[in-house]
Order: sequence, then structure tokens, then C-alpha cells
Amino acid sequence: MNTANLTGPLTIPMTNDYLFRALLQQNNKVLKGLISSLLHLSLEEITSVEITNPIELGRTINAKDFFLDIKVLLNSDTIINLEMQVINEHNWIERSLSYLCRSFDGLNRGDNYLKARPVVQISLLDFTLFPEHPEFYATYQLLNVKNYIKYSDKLYLHVLDLTRIDLATEEDKHYQIDYWASLFKATTWEELRMLAEKNESIAEATETVYKLSEEEMIRLQCEAREDYYRRQRDAEILRERQEQQMLENKRQMQEQQRQMQEQQRQMQEQQRQMQAIKTQYQELLEQNRQLIAENERLRTKQAE
Repeated sequence: MNTANLTGPLTIPMTNDYLFRALLQQNNKVLKGLISSLLHLSLEEITSVEITNPIELGRTINAKDFFLDIKVLLNSDTIINLEMQVINEHNWIERSLSYLCRSFDGLNRGDNYLKARPVVQISLLDFTLFPEHPEFYATYQLLNVKNYIKYSDKLYLHVLDLTRIDLATEEDKHYQIDYWASLFKATTWEELRMLAEKNESIAEATETVYKLSEEEMIRLQCEAREDYYRRQRDAEILRERQEQQMLENKRQMQEQQRQMQEQQRQMQEQQRQMQAIKTQYQELLEQNRQLIAENERLRTKQAE
């Protein structure tokens, strides 16, 4: 069936990491097109792009490949780690650094350190990594914090925020990174076709996605991942509710403590006032005693 005749919602979300893995493993042109866009390379600059950790598509995911990161060797030189991450598990910074360092530390015993290959970590996230500083496509590397001199050009991290296409810069649009982000956020065949008209690699991706969604075993694995996402989201919602309840309990306890402190302050103020009244009363008694004594003295003097 020609995808030109397809309408309506996609059966599998394009952010599904198993579909993402299957798409890039199945179609090298799509992999090449995506990497050329994200790394600002022309297609002519990419002589070869190879996935070095392929999986058997349709096979049940086990613990070893549960994290579906894609390891790519670009031009027989640069190591790229690609991953689609839908659920914010609040550990992506550490996890991406782990991928980056693990890939860089690939020298054999006795190898010269100069042989270490450049490593690029590319993260496609369906959430904002730094909510205080949202950015559509960010690049990170080792720099001197004072003068910004580059420490090394062999380590890079790229983060594509699929939720903030609205922040795409002119440079992002020039390399059509916003098209790729729109591809992965697409929910209908109509959206895919519109994007396919503007980018040959995305047109290839659209055809491949249709073929993959027709393969039962692959579709089942994608559905299993969607079920995993739902469980993770449910767990996240439960965790957030528990955290909110804990915060509310803490707020109530703090309010109770504040009220108790206020009551204590009021009691202390009452005690102070009572003490002041008692002191005034004693002073009045003393003044009255002195008046009585003075009157007695005057009467005695008059009697004399």
C-alpha cells in the first residue's frame, strides 16, 4: 500500500524507542540523513554510517538491550551514541555521561591515547532537560570555565528537545532539525506526508515506518514498549502524588508548628502582661502603704 493513501492517526507513536531503533537499523539512508542534520554535515561528507550494536528486530527485548541506545560508527572514525528517551527518569545527565565516557574508553591495552576516537552522545528527549533554561537543540563540550578555551574536540553531547520545536533557531531550521523533530512528534499520516515532501530522508523514513508497522512481531515489540511507557508514567504520576502529599504533610506540620509557636508567643505575652499588672498592683500597694504610714505620722505629730 502506498503511504500517499494513508490517513488518520499513526498506530505506533514516532517517539517509540523500539520503532526509532528499528527505523534507523532498517534504513541506512534515514540514519545518514538524521546524523547529517544533527551534526551539520552534508550528505557528501558522510562516507559511511554503521550501527555497531544491531539487534534482531522483532525479538523480545531482554535485560541486555532493554535500553535501546544505538551505537553508530561514522566514517570509520567517530563513535556516535543515539537514543530516544520518552520518560523523564530524572537521571539523564548522569546516564548520558555514562554512555559518553564508556564509549570513549574503548582503547585496547597498550594503545596510544591519541588513537582514542571522537565520541558524540545524541539524546532525543520528549521532555525538557533543564526547565529553567529550555533549548530546542543544545550542544555541550569540555571548556575552560574562565576563557571558554576548548579542552578537547573529541567529546560532545547534543540534546534535542522534541517538546520545544518552537525554540528552533534559524541555524536549526537551516539544517532541518525542526523537520526531524516534527517527524518524531507526528501523530498522523498526514503530518508525515507533509514533512516527507520537504525532505528526502524523511520521505524514506515514512515508507519504512509503514513497512515496520505492518510487521506483526515488530508491532508487538513497539506495543510492549508503549505498555512499559504507560507503567512508567503511572509510576511517575504516583511518585509525584506521593511527593505532593509529603510536601502537603510537611506544609501542614510547619503550619501547626507556626500556630503552636504563635500560641506560645501569645501565652508568653499574656504572662508578661499579667506580670506587669502584678508589678503595678504591688507598686500601688506599696504607695498605699506609704500613704497610710504618712497619714499615721501626721496624725501622731498633730496629737503631740
